[in-house]
Parts: sequence; structure tokens; C-alpha cells
Amino acid sequence: MEIIKPGINIDLVGKMKIAFTASLFLIIISILSMALHGGLNLGIDFAGGTLVQIKFSQETDTNKIRNSLKTIGLGNSIIQRFGYHDNNEFLIKTEKSSSELKGLSSKVEEALNTSYGKEGFEVRRIEVVGPKVGKDLREKGILAMLYAMIGILIYVTWRFELRYAVGAIIALTHDVLITVGIFSLMDKEFTLPIVAALLAIIGYSLNDTIVVYDRIRENIKGVRKQSLKDIVNSSINQVLSRTVLTSGTTLLVVLALFFLGGAVIHDFAFAMLVGITIGTYSSVFIASPAILVWESISPSKEKRRK
Repeated sequence: MEIIKPGINIDLVGKMKIAFTASLFLIIISILSMALHGGLNLGIDFAGGTLVQIKFSQETDTNKIRNSLKTIGLGNSIIQRFGYHDNNEFLIKTEKSSSELKGLSSKVEEALNTSYGKEGFEVRRIEVVGPKVGKDLREKGILAMLYAMIGILIYVTWRFELRYAVGAIIALTHDVLITVGIFSLMDKEFTLPIVAALLAIIGYSLNDTIVVYDRIRENIKGVRKQSLKDIVNSSINQVLSRTVLTSGTTLLVVLALFFLGGAVIHDFAFAMLVGITIGTYSSVFIASPAILVWESISPSKEKRRK
């Protein structure tokens, strides 16, 4: 099955400057957003603290919940709706640890009984993460992505050449920065599942990039009369149908998770949606054209001989 007919020759490399400019703009916006927000909106996993999930049997709002919790010292907590609007579920987040809030579940129930009655709500879960554990998880999450990048750099250099490895790392860094930037712009929580999504995005985007690189390498060996720009462009066109089909079918699955998977994996699915879209774009417009930029800065032996 081929959505794009064989032999197509779209000048994708010719759009390289436009793509680079657009990507640079998105990266700058992402960095500015994180700077203005004072960093990412870290979840309990990384920031530490206590999270309480409550389901109400009737429609309510954050102000009413906050007023009810003032009696137990949780009036300044972050209170937000969880899942869809008609679920009537809310998350209450506080920086206080379990040692400061012993018997938190019973205290919350007592505080809410006054406003909602015993049958008007249900405490569904309570999660507690100490500040040291949160810091440790945060550091390990960053190291996991860093080690993945280093491993990719070594593998692609060994499998192809250094110029391919640099192109792949630039593309992957581009994907991660923009995905994280969108989370910052939308003020979404950054949690452990999002780190897992980012690692999955790195793997998916790399696979796409390797397919294009493999075709470029084959064509460089087989067609020596063409310029490198023409070879890169024709290589991208040759695998374009495969790229569109693979990304399209993957996006259908992730869309199903996003709309039908429930609130628990909603942000994970959203990160995957953004990452797969940006990753497919970077494989075509960032990773492959980056080889041309490298060639202009550090020409290969063959080009120097010519």
C-alpha cells in the first residue's frame, strides 16, 4: 500500500531554510515559556508533596472545595479538575509531606463532610512523595534522556558517520525541546509518564531518521553523478510513503488513547501525539538537511578531492 506514488520528487530540501527558521522560532518560544514560568510545572513525582484525588457526586467548583479545606490547612493547595468536566473529579496538591499531614484521608473527609455530606464525595487515592525522592526521580529522568542521546550518538557514528550522528542528535534535541515547550506553554504537569513518553518519542523519531539515512547512504554509493543535495532530496522522497503510513497508523492508535484512554494517560497520549508529529517533521526537514549543513562546514574527502 502506497499513499504517495513512486517516482515523486518534491523539493523538500529546498524548504530547509524555512523549516530551520520555523524550528528555531518554536525552540525560542519553548525556552522563553519555561523561563517565564520559572521552569516546568513539575508534578508530585518530581516536586514532592501530597496528592489527593476526590470524586464528587454533584457539580462543584474549586472555590467551594478550597473553602472547605481551609480548616485543615490545605486552603492554599493547588486544586484542579481531573479528567473530563462532567466527571466531577478534582486533584488537590500540597507541598506538605506525610509527616506533616498524618491521617490526611480522614482529615479531608471530615473537612468535606460539612459542605458535601458523607455521601457527596469519595476519596479515590492519596499519593505521597518526599522531597528527596522527588529530587532523585528528577535527576534520574534527566540522566535517562542524556544517556539515551549519548548512546544514539555512538551507535549512529558507528553505523553510519559522525555527520549522520550529529544530524540525528540535533533532530532529537529539537523534538524533546518543542514537546517540553508545548507542555510549558499549556502549563501541563510534567510527571514520570511524560518522561517515559519523551524516551518513546526519541526512539520513534530515531527509527524514522535511520530509515532516511540508510536510503541516503545507499544512494550515495549507487549514484555518484548527482550532487549531495539531490541525493538527499530523492532519498527522502523515496521513503516518504513509508514515513507517512508509519506515522499515520501510529497517530491513529495514540489518538484512540488520547480520546478513549481516560484521564490517567491523557497527558502521556498528548505528549506522544505532539512528539510523533514533531519527530516525523524533524526526520524530513531537520535530520536529513543537517547533513548538507555539515558538508558545507566540513566537506567529505570526496568533495575535497573534486
